[in-house]
Amino acid sequence: MRTQNYSRKRQAIYELLLSTREHPNAEWIYNNLKSDYPDLSLGTVYRNLKLLEENGSIKSVAVVNGCERYDAMTSPHSHFVCNKCGRVIDVFLKNEFSEFTEKVRVEGAKEIESFSLIYYGLCDKC
Repeated sequence: MRTQNYSRKRQAIYELLLSTREHPNAEWIYNNLKSDYPDLSLGTVYRNLKLLEENGSIKSVAVVNGCERYDAMTSPHSHFVCNKCGRVIDVFLKNEFSEFTEKVRVEGAKEIESFSLIYYGLCDKC
């Protein structure tokens, strides 16, 4: 986690995000940390998620069923979102970033700072 003013709750949120591949929403994070931090509020979770996103420690993946989902894996990769159950899956494609950036440059982009590619459909559990 890139540092700002240290917060135990922010650190716990970040560590929980690092520990899962589920791409959780704020409510899931809140429910998983509430027993360890009885004074934790959902507002605190949202504020800390925003700070973590602003400093580049996490990223927002997509809004699924009205809830923003988060990922602590910030290296370039795409995601698949199931339209039925809302599951979010990491997708790693060989050379995806370099092929994408080359195509965008050919179309006239001077500098690419980030990208997000999300596939939608039905997952193998649905």
